[in-house]
Amino acid sequence: MGSSDQPDAARDATPDGTAPQPDNTPVNLEAAFEGAQVHEVLEQLDRELIGLQPVKTRIREIAALLVVDRARKQVGLATTAPSLHMSFTGRPGTGKTTVAERMSQILHRLGYVRKGHVVTATRDDLVGQYIGHTAPKTREMLKKAMGGVLFIDEAYYLYRPENERDYGAEAIEILLQVMENNRDDLVVIFAGYKERMDVFYQSNPGLSSRVANHIDFPDYSAGELLAIARLILAEENYRFSEEALAAFADYIQRRMQLPFFANARSIRNAIDRARMRQANRLFKGMGQGSLTKLDLMTLEAEDITASRVFSGEVEGLDPSQPITG
Repeated sequence: MGSSDQPDAARDATPDGTAPQPDNTPVNLEAAFEGAQVHEVLEQLDRELIGLQPVKTRIREIAALLVVDRARKQVGLATTAPSLHMSFTGRPGTGKTTVAERMSQILHRLGYVRKGHVVTATRDDLVGQYIGHTAPKTREMLKKAMGGVLFIDEAYYLYRPENERDYGAEAIEILLQVMENNRDDLVVIFAGYKERMDVFYQSNPGLSSRVANHIDFPDYSAGELLAIARLILAEENYRFSEEALAAFADYIQRRMQLPFFANARSIRNAIDRARMRQANRLFKGMGQGSLTKLDLMTLEAEDITASRVFSGEVEGLDPSQPITG
């Protein structure tokens, strides 16, 4: 019997051998979205991160694509597994690690990875110092990440063309093989400063072609950083007094002009130091009257303005080495 004599259902079978659904088969994307509980992850992302609207929009677009892809499979439409390897570019403290964690949860809930965990790695975790050391180190990290996301921070340090004895290229080649062969159970996210990441991708066209999703994380504005500070305090049952709020807004403007500014990370560090100053202040005043719960919760202006940032210095560095903005 020739192929023209086969039943229509057999001729039109999908690649897995099942007959496709009729064209008028109803599809409920909202139910698919709700059923996978992806909306919970996206809502959590909104709560955790102030601003970053372009980033959140891109993550929602990726989630929507995955939901639609899943719905297409359910009605017998041929689908090609989307390339989900990603590049997150931006300065430190802009939420890249948090977004990687939420992205992994989305992938897990939609069935694209088995576990949904995130393994963070740097060059030291992947590249050995001697011949024969790099391949085992890289494969071990890939094994740990399988079923989830491998997040490689400051990924451009893998490529050091100025050192002909460097083994970073070997790690990259192994990553490329696994990214292609295990794309249905592993997502690799490369992260780092945008300018350096651009050079990194230009150095290896094979790597660039396997990373389909490039997401840039912008710096936070001063207003967003103040909102982040208040969110951090609320989560830890602290608050600014009115004067402290004004002082911290001034602190942010000054800190943004100094070196080594790391967005939300710098804000969290500043709050941690302010809490220590508050605790010291409360101890010093122990004999001057009773304290209240509100006293334990409230940061005052003096807890903020005692920072070396108000003298043009970066806290955490040698105080004998002032750094002006």
